[in-house]
Amino acid sequence: MLDNASFLQVIGNSPLISIDLIVPDGQGRFLLGRRTNQPAKGYWFAPGGRIRKNERMNDAYRRLCDMELGLRNLELADATLQGVHEHFYDSNFAGVTGLSTHYVVLAYEMPPTPIDLSTLPPDQHTDYRWATPAELLEDETVHHYTKAYFG
Repeated sequence: MLDNASFLQVIGNSPLISIDLIVPDGQGRFLLGRRTNQPAKGYWFAPGGRIRKNERMNDAYRRLCDMELGLRNLELADATLQGVHEHFYDSNFAGVTGLSTHYVVLAYEMPPTPIDLSTLPPDQHTDYRWATPAELLEDETVHHYTKAYFG
């Protein structure tokens, strides 16, 4: 893990690579969380996070499923790559003026996963909900980068 000053240098000089988890419930709905952090604070978003330096993609996927969803021992091979996306933000996690954030995002759809929303960790999201693609595409509080996975 990097300290904040080092992480700001990385953000200022290179894109971040991340995995977004597209989580279906098997009933035509997908998991959304309301972000607590910048960038995209306050928007409904797909769960996910950065791949760390020297972390294999499968290990990152397993870590993110555990940290974001409380699901252990899941394998990337069981998910389906839905595309590679670029996310550009004018802001950053620390609120430093003039410092943008650029992500290269690997969007993976997991197999249908029953999840009790009340058990999800509150670290990255204040609330969670299920939404159909039609519902989330119509909702202005769902971030346009998440909508891109369904539109």
